Amino acid sequence: MTDQAVDTGGSQLPGNEQRSAAVPAPTISQFLGRTRELKELRADIERAGLDTLSGRKAPRARVLLIAGRPGSGRTALAEELVRQVADRYRDGVLRARLTEPDGTPVPTERTARELLAALEVATPPGAAEDDLTEALREALADRRVLLLLDDAAAAEQVDALLPGTPDCLVVAVSEGPLTGISDVRPCTLGGLDTKSALELLGRLTGAVRITVDPRAAEGLVEECAGQPLALVLAGSWLAARPQAAVADLAKQLRTEGDEGPPSARLFRLAYAGLPGTAQRILRLLSLAPAGLVDPHTASALAGCSVSAAHTTLDDFAALGLVRLLESPLPQYEVPGSLLPLLRALAESRERPGELQLARARMLERTVRLLQSCRAITETDSTEAREKLLGMPRTLRFPTPRAAADWLRVRQPALLAAARSAVADGELDTLARRLMSQLVRAMVAHFGTQASASELYGIHRLVLDVAERRNLPREQAAALLNLADLDTRTGRTTEALARYRAALDAGREANDPYATGRAMESVGGAHQELGDYDRAADWYGRALAQRLARDERVDAARLYGRIATAHTYAGRYGEALRNWRSAVAGHRKNGDVAAQARALSELARVQEYAGRPEESLRTCQEAVEWARRADDVRLQAALQLRLADTLEHLGDPAAAKLHRGAAERMLGEELLESDAGAEQGPNACEIRSASSKD
Repeated sequence: MTDQAVDTGGSQLPGNEQRSAAVPAPTISQFLGRTRELKELRADIERAGLDTLSGRKAPRARVLLIAGRPGSGRTALAEELVRQVADRYRDGVLRARLTEPDGTPVPTERTARELLAALEVATPPGAAEDDLTEALREALADRRVLLLLDDAAAAEQVDALLPGTPDCLVVAVSEGPLTGISDVRPCTLGGLDTKSALELLGRLTGAVRITVDPRAAEGLVEECAGQPLALVLAGSWLAARPQAAVADLAKQLRTEGDEGPPSARLFRLAYAGLPGTAQRILRLLSLAPAGLVDPHTASALAGCSVSAAHTTLDDFAALGLVRLLESPLPQYEVPGSLLPLLRALAESRERPGELQLARARMLERTVRLLQSCRAITETDSTEAREKLLGMPRTLRFPTPRAAADWLRVRQPALLAAARSAVADGELDTLARRLMSQLVRAMVAHFGTQASASELYGIHRLVLDVAERRNLPREQAAALLNLADLDTRTGRTTEALARYRAALDAGREANDPYATGRAMESVGGAHQELGDYDRAADWYGRALAQRLARDERVDAARLYGRIATAHTYAGRYGEALRNWRSAVAGHRKNGDVAAQARALSELARVQEYAGRPEESLRTCQEAVEWARRADDVRLQAALQLRLADTLEHLGDPAAAKLHRGAAERMLGEELLESDAGAEQGPNACEIRSASSKD
């Protein structure tokens, strides 16, 4: 056997590769063996490539490939290499995992976006894969970065992410060669050498049990084929049984036969030694999204208490069956090489209905946690407080900060749960609720702008299912949400196309809400693009629908939007007529604040139209309604407008009085704001980009 290496610090056991892109390196406490492989890999960095030998400058980054089966310690070796050479790369280390735990390749678009986020390079949430990979190459063009691409399934995944500069280095990890990437010599891993394997066993079981029976220990290493994951499982099994001899375990493995790799045989042995309840929990962990588990997930899957699930997960971690992640909250990862074994057990031991019920319990628990996560931000809402108090104590968060931390830590698993919820092509009630609550929680804690990429992905999931299943109502809602995100990130042309598609879907579904909002949004997009004629036309279509349905509040608001479009176009007569309709509508609806704002805009347009006396009278009326609405800022703005109008009419003394009144109002409001801040800020209700549902 060749010299091998394995991390024994517990932060990255063999087979437990990094999950997310651009995450900090795991803490390595000690590294064993693999001296020859490390030496060859480091030498390969300096090796002259084919381009250099032919007299050309290397066009792209050098790629080092570490190939080995899951459980061989391939990621641990990659991390050790990165640790040893990281100081050569001044701009740091980036990491990405290119395959999901179930073996599905991660879309290059998602990986590129996460790497760009780690580099703090902003990208539009709807950007295509080619745009994102090109943006990544541009971002790395003047950087010296080490890029670790773990669990690559195909050469195309790595090739799409390669930096276009020889100043960067790529370390790729895969199960086999990556045919198609030139000038790459794979470092292929086998088992650990006997010395390193014995040392690993000794650290897990205690050195005495190895030294008192070295022949039995060497026999156990041979039965494990030197595979790090198998050795970890073997050492953990012995550590849990202080009275068992090393020879006993080696004998049991021999009687197991040669069915499957050593890690699979040791897994079956560890599984057989668990109580029935623990066996069932372990089987059901195969349903955990992205292989990431916390006590709530395990509790919901198994139908047990959260504390019991937490204790069981700790027991699994001690046996090497899951890995405790370095996280501010308890979170565990199921080794990727064990997931197929768990799935096979679940499918053979659980009825399909039981698996479906366990999955539903997990998603329902996730929905309720997301509801609690969002509700704690709504401190001004009596309804939200009552809903929060009505939840079990285990589902409540003590503070908004604790809720935000949970959401941030669990975000990869939550997004994976969203993808899993619609993986079968269905969009049932539970999946809808999960999507809606995830969107609302992310917006409440992080804001729409900061969460735009994740929200875009969620709405794309809904749209894909809606299109496949011919669900026009859901299709319209997803298109509206995607278009709203496009609008917020300056992609107005793309937003316009989606709003029009949403209108078609809304009409097909006979959904008046979707069609009305789509028509108004089409108008808004045209207005943003400077096409005020089309904007006014589409606002008018939306208004006609609102009037036909006697939706007076929306109708009054739309009169104002039509007036704004006419104002931008310089058609002041049309603008004045619509602002008067808006004022009348708000008056009938009893909305004093909206009436004051509409009067303010009416006065502005009257001034634009060269009617200062009318503007003065309207402005004075608006001040009175703003006072009744207790809107100090609007009162101050109107006082300043009165001052400008009076100066225009040749009355500087009166203008000075109004300007002074505005300054006093603003000063008093600032004092009140400062006093309120000392007492503690109130959380504002933030509306999500999700649809009405």
